Amino acid sequence: MFDPAVAEKPAIVVIDSIQTVYLPDLDNAPGTVTQIRECTNFIMQFAKKTGFSALIIGHVTKEGIIAGPRMLEHMVDTVLYLEGDSKFDHRILRSIKNRFGTTNEVGIFQMNEVGLEEVANPSQFFLTERTLEVSGSVIFPALEGTRPLLIEIQALVSNANFGTPQRNSNGIDYKRLAMLLAVLEKRIGMNIGAKDVFINLVGGFHISDPSTDLPVIIAIASSAKDFTISNNTVLVGEVGLSGELRSVPNLDKRIKESEALGFSSIIIPKSNLKRLKNLDYKISVLGFQNVKEVLNHLFNN
Repeated sequence: MFDPAVAEKPAIVVIDSIQTVYLPDLDNAPGTVTQIRECTNFIMQFAKKTGFSALIIGHVTKEGIIAGPRMLEHMVDTVLYLEGDSKFDHRILRSIKNRFGTTNEVGIFQMNEVGLEEVANPSQFFLTERTLEVSGSVIFPALEGTRPLLIEIQALVSNANFGTPQRNSNGIDYKRLAMLLAVLEKRIGMNIGAKDVFINLVGGFHISDPSTDLPVIIAIASSAKDFTISNNTVLVGEVGLSGELRSVPNLDKRIKESEALGFSSIIIPKSNLKRLKNLDYKISVLGFQNVKEVLNHLFNN
């Protein structure tokens, strides 16, 4: 199977795809559990014996999981997913499993006429087409693995035209959105029940991080009141059912990324502010206890 690899002594061997490779000594057809298991084991042993790296490509289903047995993921040392959408020209390489390093790390690449090229500054890349001085737009410092990314969260609130208000969410959990709307209604007194609410994370991101709560709820309030949030402000924080702001992890990295991109202030939970050891930032770090305090600060300034 690997006679050409032995002759050429390459650094990397790419198997595309594992479902089409087979060992003639086995009676099973290519793509079956037995063939995939034995071929993968053979490739791993041969790679470790000869010293080259093996990159095994597997087909994925429409749901985005490896087609066939998940056993392939358990056998290999590292599992990487290349995520993309035909509507966008960027791709995300995400580490799901890594025996030799951290997981959930991402690399951002842009598809062009010569192929995939790395995006050196992903935060700036995703904010390039941002429209300034418009209501419903908020910047959120996301964390993909250990890599901070600044992402624009857009909200649009309008009158419901067909009786039943619509709730449309692209990029965050629908149930999380329903909870945040309930907090706005009950704790802030903002009437959203008869409004259509649309949320969009620019760039096709899907984030389950609870620290998106504050920027999402502020973006909704901004659109509902038609009030513009400062273009130089970044928001991050988890929101509880009583409207309180709860601390978020890895805040130092988020602050430094916001500072590097030229933002002048970042709004965070007050509990996080007490824990920050290094407050020597060029960016202004503002801590608040609840959503109402944040709204008063933003809308009354």
